[in-house]
Amino acid sequence: QVELVESGGGLVQAGGSLTLSCVASASISGINTIGWYRQAPGKQRELVAAFSRRGRTIYGDPVKGRFTISRNNAKNSVDLQMTSLKPEDTAVYNCNIDGSCSGYGCYARLGWGQGTQVTVSA
Repeated sequence: QVELVESGGGLVQAGGSLTLSCVASASISGINTIGWYRQAPGKQRELVAAFSRRGRTIYGDPVKGRFTISRNNAKNSVDLQMTSLKPEDTAVYNCNIDGSCSGYGCYARLGWGQGTQVTVSA
């Protein structure tokens, strides 16, 4: 089974930018529904951005217009470019496959690993 490793998180001031990277241990060219999710302290995990089965990009409402998801099948990677960061973007960010989110949280094909921490200071 494919494994995903996230990186690129860190501490940034509000208004700043970060780019997260998710690298897979195997080819992702056949995986359509791969994306990024986040969980802030005391909150349910939520969708950040993902590719749909039809190859379209889907964004969570809080990040629309600020975040951009991209993929490089040759490098087996999916990046998340984050701009105009806000303190409310502070969370642990994970990438995963076949994610489905509701008010009760998110479920996905793989377990939720450690992810990468993003902290945005005011």
